[in-house]
Amino acid sequence: MNTTPNLSERAAFERQYQNVRMVHADFNLAPFTIAWEVTRACAYACVHCRADAQHQRDSRELSTEEAFALIDRLADFGNTPILIFTGGDPMMRRDLNELIAYASRKGLRCSLTPTATALPTSKRLEQVKEAGIRRIALSLDAPSPKVHDDFRKVPGSWQRTMEILHRAQEVGLSVQVNTTVSKHNVDILAEMVPFIQEVNAVQWSVFFLVPTGRAMREQMITAEQHEQTFNWLYDLSQKASFDIKGTAAPMYRRVVIERKRAEAGDQPITFQGAGFQYADGLNRPTRGVNDGNGFLFISHIGEIQPSGFLPITAGLVRENDVVDVYRNHPIFRELRDYSKLKGVCRTCQYIDVCGGQRGRAYGITGDYMQSDPACVLVAKAA
Repeated sequence: MNTTPNLSERAAFERQYQNVRMVHADFNLAPFTIAWEVTRACAYACVHCRADAQHQRDSRELSTEEAFALIDRLADFGNTPILIFTGGDPMMRRDLNELIAYASRKGLRCSLTPTATALPTSKRLEQVKEAGIRRIALSLDAPSPKVHDDFRKVPGSWQRTMEILHRAQEVGLSVQVNTTVSKHNVDILAEMVPFIQEVNAVQWSVFFLVPTGRAMREQMITAEQHEQTFNWLYDLSQKASFDIKGTAAPMYRRVVIERKRAEAGDQPITFQGAGFQYADGLNRPTRGVNDGNGFLFISHIGEIQPSGFLPITAGLVRENDVVDVYRNHPIFRELRDYSKLKGVCRTCQYIDVCGGQRGRAYGITGDYMQSDPACVLVAKAA
């Protein structure tokens, strides 16, 4: 299959979508999203866990003072990025409220992804809100306790997740639901919608499995199933009461463009909604972030990485300047240079709005610049 457009088609395409490409230059200077794994400790043992989380905290975790110093440098990016306090289970850090409050004072927009344990009580949710959390996100991976609990390996986790989501809403926190799509739930995603609505989630972040940590390639859905799910999400986005974000799935943007082009005919396309802009209050860019390209990950021991799905270390916050590493390290610079992509991704007309998921390419091929095997265009060209 030839996915290379002729010169006139490419020129027309670039003119039509130049407003999407403009955001790329900003990502060379600063990430839009920073995920900070403040601890790898977690009571769960999820079969897909990116972090391969452990029950006990690591003695090498950044101290409170080191964490404050890191936050100082993250604020120096200057674009008030979103800072996600994640893990493991971030609520297992006793100084979590201090870290959130400090980051908020520095102008960072903070969100939190706790595990559904007994820790997120109403009191603690009120405390993290007071400290500066804008959004809380919990994982709900199935519409029934049996499927979810089997996936999470913790009996009762489904019910506890729902209770925490309701509790967060009651204390006035913005609620987001995360769902990891894999073979165990791809056929029952539609049944999830009533539960997203029940907790009044402002966003459904639909993660597409990347083989890293405990997540295995065998759990991934096929490229064709990815494509079917993207089209279903687009249809849902036209009527849903919540925003939909495809995570680890930049190909969703191609599907959105194709669907909008088909609907618009000769009329100009607007990128509001369905994968390009959101009404969730976080001022998301029109161009999607990707590993190392608008996204930065800090591990529990201070490793500087392109993302949790692409755990390649470019530096250590104890030894290197995180701003300099993001802007200038060869790994990050290469990830932002899409002319260096390989295979179908390199010649695809959607390269600037997609670029393929780099962590998945690495997890399957061992080369983070290779084409993303989850894309149907790549599969058809094979």
